[in-house]
Amino acid sequence: MTEWRNWAGDQSCSPASFELPRSRAEVVAAVERAAESGRTVRAAGAGHSFTDAALTDGILLSLERMNRVLEVDPANCLLRVEAGITLRELNEVLWRHGLALENLGDIDVQSIAGATATGTHGTGHGLPNLSAALHSIELVTGNGSVVELYEKSDAEAWRAARVSLGALGVVTAVTLRAVPAFTLEGIDAPMPLEETLDRLDELAEGSDHFELFTFPHTDVALTRTNRRVDTAPQPRSAGRAWVDDILLRNHAFELACRVGRARPTLIPRINRILTRASSTTRRTDRSYEVFASPRRVRFTEMEYAIPRADGAEAVRAVLAMISERGLAVPFPLEVRFVAGDDALLSPAAGRETCYVAVHQYRGMEWEPLLRATEEIMDGFGGRPHWGKRHFQSAGTLASRYPEWEAFAAVRARLDPEGRFANDYVRRVLGPVAAPLAA
Repeated sequence: MTEWRNWAGDQSCSPASFELPRSRAEVVAAVERAAESGRTVRAAGAGHSFTDAALTDGILLSLERMNRVLEVDPANCLLRVEAGITLRELNEVLWRHGLALENLGDIDVQSIAGATATGTHGTGHGLPNLSAALHSIELVTGNGSVVELYEKSDAEAWRAARVSLGALGVVTAVTLRAVPAFTLEGIDAPMPLEETLDRLDELAEGSDHFELFTFPHTDVALTRTNRRVDTAPQPRSAGRAWVDDILLRNHAFELACRVGRARPTLIPRINRILTRASSTTRRTDRSYEVFASPRRVRFTEMEYAIPRADGAEAVRAVLAMISERGLAVPFPLEVRFVAGDDALLSPAAGRETCYVAVHQYRGMEWEPLLRATEEIMDGFGGRPHWGKRHFQSAGTLASRYPEWEAFAAVRARLDPEGRFANDYVRRVLGPVAAPLAA
């Protein structure tokens, strides 16, 4: 029996069948077999969810072999791809055709289907999450039929499928809206934390993309500001990139985390040393090269979407909680900004949003930190990132989403038997009907 694990290594399952389809037809056949045997189906992307979203003891489909580019339309800035293509592969194809995605997160190893289904986002006060780039979605539904969802043909289903948690069916292909390729200038610079929080709105609105990191037990914000520039990319040498991205941001940081795990009382001092070692740096490169960087240090994460106006207060509250409770946290908080959108289950649905993320290094106790953080975020009407740890249920979440019932109606229409449910889906969305035996 095959065991499947996520990237962090802390979620695993042993499905009854693990399959790697190469085509839409093979996905359809897998769903039909599941229906005949009374099993459920889940699709796994690159395994970068920290939740149990992909886990099943039914049929688990990995779409990693469905990573082809199907059609490129540079004139209309459209690209059609299979669902398993990674963001990194996608970005490189787009660039070769003079195109780019308007915004990206800081990791690019996820599949396009997995990233959009969980509401993955970058930062930019005027830019929505990645799922807003979806022009159409090809979906295999609970009875094995294939539907193509567009805004104009089935607006409610399209808005539901953009951030779906895999609960509506298996996405096999998507058409994306891109923009003309662009160059980013990225500036990383330390700033006093209180000044940064006092000016948070100004800083967020003063650039195309602004975010900050701050280590607990320090008084410095490590800010990252990305702006579009009208110059050619100036890529780093391979040696410089290795030193910056692998040696310093991964190997050296991993060593610091290991020391902190072994001696938790040293973490405040280590965090201050890491903060003092940070300096102002500048890069000018292809947009996707500036947005994303390699992440090799394993961790688990919680991230909450709250109203943008509450961002500074929420960050202060989390940092104070960590200090007051004496929690050992060797990772920084990450704070980003996203425009509101209209996907039914987008954590940023209908409001300008600030995302606040907390992380814990692998092998360290994470539950006290995450539960205390969630309690704070509940006070701001927070909505969890669907691919990151949280303790919510359908009962606690329904009132936080204005169009919760609209999503439930689409789910009942596309998957009335709960073919694509698992424990996670049933917990956070509730049952669509009498649940199937997995």
